[in-house]
Amino acid sequence: MADQNLTIVEDFILLGFSEFPNFQGFLFVLFLFIYISILLGNCLIIVITNVEPALQTPMYYFLGNFSFVEICYTSVTLPRMLMNLWSQKRNISLLSCAVQMCSLLILAAVESFLLAVMAYDRYMAICKPLYYPLIMNHKMCVQMVIGSWITGIPVIIGQTYQVFSVPFCGSNKLNHVFCDMPPLMKLACGNTSWNKFFIYFDCFLFGLIPFILILFSYIRILSAILKLPSTTGRSKAFSTCSSHLIVVCLFYGSGLIAYLQSMSSYSDRMEKIFSLIYTVVTPMFNPLIYSLRNKDFTKAMKKLFVFECVVK
Repeated sequence: MADQNLTIVEDFILLGFSEFPNFQGFLFVLFLFIYISILLGNCLIIVITNVEPALQTPMYYFLGNFSFVEICYTSVTLPRMLMNLWSQKRNISLLSCAVQMCSLLILAAVESFLLAVMAYDRYMAICKPLYYPLIMNHKMCVQMVIGSWITGIPVIIGQTYQVFSVPFCGSNKLNHVFCDMPPLMKLACGNTSWNKFFIYFDCFLFGLIPFILILFSYIRILSAILKLPSTTGRSKAFSTCSSHLIVVCLFYGSGLIAYLQSMSSYSDRMEKIFSLIYTVVTPMFNPLIYSLRNKDFTKAMKKLFVFECVVK
C-alpha cells in the first residue's frame, strides 16, 4: 500500500527565493545586472588578451580561457533563474534538470583544473624562469586547456546517470536555485548511499586534488619569492599571483563549503547563499580582480580604450 501511494516525480519546482514574494522584482533586476556584468567583464578580458600583443603569454592565455568558462558557467544557471523570477513558473523537467546539473558539474571541474593550471604556470615562471619558455610553449598550453575540459566529462556523465537512475517520489519541490546533487538527493527514494559517495568523490577529485596542487605550487612560489634579494622583485612576483589567489579563495572556499555543509545540519538558505557565491559572485568579481590588481592588464585596457576614442 505504501508503494501504491508514492507519486513518481516527472518534473521539479525550483523554489529558489520564493520565500521572499515581495522581492521577486528586485531579485530579477539584481541578477540581470549581475549577469550582464559577468558577460561584459569576462568578454572584455577575452578580447583584450587576444588583441593585445603584450598579453600574448601563457598566463593571459589561461586567463582568457578561464573567463570563457565563467561565461558558460553562469549561463547554465542565471538565465533559468531570471526566467523563473520573471514568469513565476518554476517548473523544470527531469531531462532539463539532468542537463543543467551535468553541465554545471563539468564546468565547475574545468574551472577547478584551470585554476590549478594557472598556479602551475606561475610556479614555472617564478621558480624555473630559464625553462619556462621551453616548457610553457603554445602547444603545451593548448594541451593543458584541453585536458582541463575533458578530464571530468566521463566521470560526471556517469555520476549524472547514477543520480537520475534513482527514482524521485513524493514532493517535487527542489529547495534550491538550480539543479545540484545535494538538494536532489533529498528528494530521491530508496538507497542514496552511492549518490552521497559521489558528492564526496566530486569534492575530492575536482576540488581537493586541484586545491592541493595549487597549494603545493604556491608553497614553492612563496619559498622562491622570499629568496629574492630585491624588494621590488618580491613585490612584482607577489602582484602577479595575488589576483589568482583571490579567485582561488573565492571559488574553492564557497564551493567546498556549499558541498560539505549540504551533508550537515546547515539550513537550505545557507546552502543557496554559498552556491550563489561560487556560481555568480566569483564570475562577477573575476574581471574586477584582474583589472584592478594587474598592471599589465590595466595598461592594455587603457590602450584599447584610447585607441577606440582616437578611431571615433
